Parts: sequence; structure tokens; C-alpha cells
Amino acid sequence: MNSPPPVSRDPKSSGAAASEGDRETASVRPAVASSIRNSIFDGKPTDMTTGNNPRIGFIGAGRMATALARGLIAAGFTTAERIIACDVSPEAAERFAEATAGRIAHSTAAVLAESDVVVLAVKPQQMLEVLGEAAGKVDESHLVISIAAGVSIATIAAALGEATRIIRVMPNTPALVGAGASAFALGGAATAADADLVERLFSTVGIAVRVPEELLDAVTGLSGSGPAYVYQVIEALSDGGVRVGLPREIATRLAAQTVMGAARMVLDTGEHPAVLKDAVTSPGGTTIAGLHVLEQGGLRRCLIDAVVAAAARSRELGRSS
Repeated sequence: MNSPPPVSRDPKSSGAAASEGDRETASVRPAVASSIRNSIFDGKPTDMTTGNNPRIGFIGAGRMATALARGLIAAGFTTAERIIACDVSPEAAERFAEATAGRIAHSTAAVLAESDVVVLAVKPQQMLEVLGEAAGKVDESHLVISIAAGVSIATIAAALGEATRIIRVMPNTPALVGAGASAFALGGAATAADADLVERLFSTVGIAVRVPEELLDAVTGLSGSGPAYVYQVIEALSDGGVRVGLPREIATRLAAQTVMGAARMVLDTGEHPAVLKDAVTSPGGTTIAGLHVLEQGGLRRCLIDAVVAAAARSRELGRSS
């Protein structure tokens, strides 16, 4: 993306642009000197079959890229000195470096030159520009992962080449706190080993499941947009708590913990939600009284319709991109 370097802390540094030759050797620099080792790599070959300490590059260094990089480091998937990123925003790049101890590059080309796995983490409207910069610089050694919503594998392959190993991922914002739900789809050249690597990579910030690409719009409607639905449920439960006398802070904490606990029950027990619901619904009790009101208000229908509407909108946006 040819983003400018973050502001140097060296008072002797000039603002002149580097020459093309200089960029090859100077495009990668420590962004936070106290956090980043001078040596770039340890010289060990990367095993892309096992995902052993791969070099990970991020084109786009925003919140999702930062969360993912931190998760990879915390899980031991790779090390900070083997992570590199670039961003059009020097401030975003600097925040990434401070949060991860990863290195900052000045261009898309520099990231590609220092990466085995490249994560395209830019906004959809920036993708064509990034793909133009990457064209001709991606080879068979790269695995390209896109987390840009609505940008198809076919669009990426048309720019980078049909032989490019591409995997498209739809994460969601709870990945920022290590509780994400991601789904991924393989391009035609991607391998089973690539799929395994991506599953393990995104599992460092939550869960990851494989789906056909045509289902990624459905994923967007459910888990991509779903956090907003759940926030509204939490807000409404909190309002209900306040309505019956609870202080707002306590009501919100109880509501959020209840949603989190119920979700854990579903995931940890493997039971159908209906079974778990029945386990806390006594004949003639308080819970069935509340559930009756939810049925009268059409909660289930509204949530189903929300997923359907968001998935339809995702398809529309994909066709227009």
C-alpha cells in the first residue's frame, strides 16, 4: 500500500523518500526499538506443513490484525520477530508494533518479501489497490489469507494468479478478546495443509470452522453480525433488571455473564439448546413465565429474520464489490 513509515524517533532522520534500492534493505525497521530484536529471523526453515514458526505478514494493521497477531504469539504459533505488517496509517502501524512487538514495513512488497503467510486485513474498498501492489510479487511459497468482507476468492485469484493458494476467512469482533467465531473457505489451489494451518491460526483467537465459500454470506449473517444481536439482547436484559430494581452496573454484569455462561453450557456440554432450556424450566415456574412472554413477542422469529436479512445484504454487497 506504499504507506509512509511511522514517524522516526531519531532527530537526525530526514523526511526524504527512500530510493527503490534503499527500500529493499530499509523497508523493514524496528518500530519499537526496546521491544524488537535487531535480527529479523533465526535462519530456521519454515515448515508450512506443520505451521512450525511461520513468518506471518499483515497487510493492514488495524484492530483485527493486531488481535490475531497477539493471539498467534500468545499461543506459540509463531514469534514476534517473525511477524511483520504495513498500513497506510502510521498511527495504526505504530499501535500494532507496540501491542505485538512485531515489525513494521513501509510497503506491501516488503511484507510479501518477508512472509510465508500473508493476511490481507484491509477494508474491502482498499482491496483492489492492495491486490494491484501484490500482483507479480506473490509466488507459490505464499499462502494468502483474506479477511476482507465481500471480496471473493475469484477476485483475489484474478489479480494474483489462479495458482495462488488463497483462503478467505470471515472472523468476528469477539476475536479481539480471544473469543471469536471464524469460518473459512479454500480457493482451488489451497491444500489440506493450508486448511489445517488456517484453522489452527484462527483458533488462537476463538474457534474456526471450514465451509464452502458460498456459505460465507450465511456466516456473515449469523456470526459476523451476530455479536450486535447479542449486545442488544444483553442491553434488553439489563434494562429488564433495572426495571425490577437492580442498579445498572449490576444488571449489565449479570446479563452479560448469564449470556456468556449459557453459551459455555452449549459449547461445553454439546447438548441442544432446547435440552438445556428445558433443564431450567420448571412446570409453572418463573422461567416458563418469562419464556411465554418471549414467544408472544416473537423473539425467535426476529432473530431468525435478522440472520436472513444480514446474509441477504452480504450477498448484495458482494455482488456490488
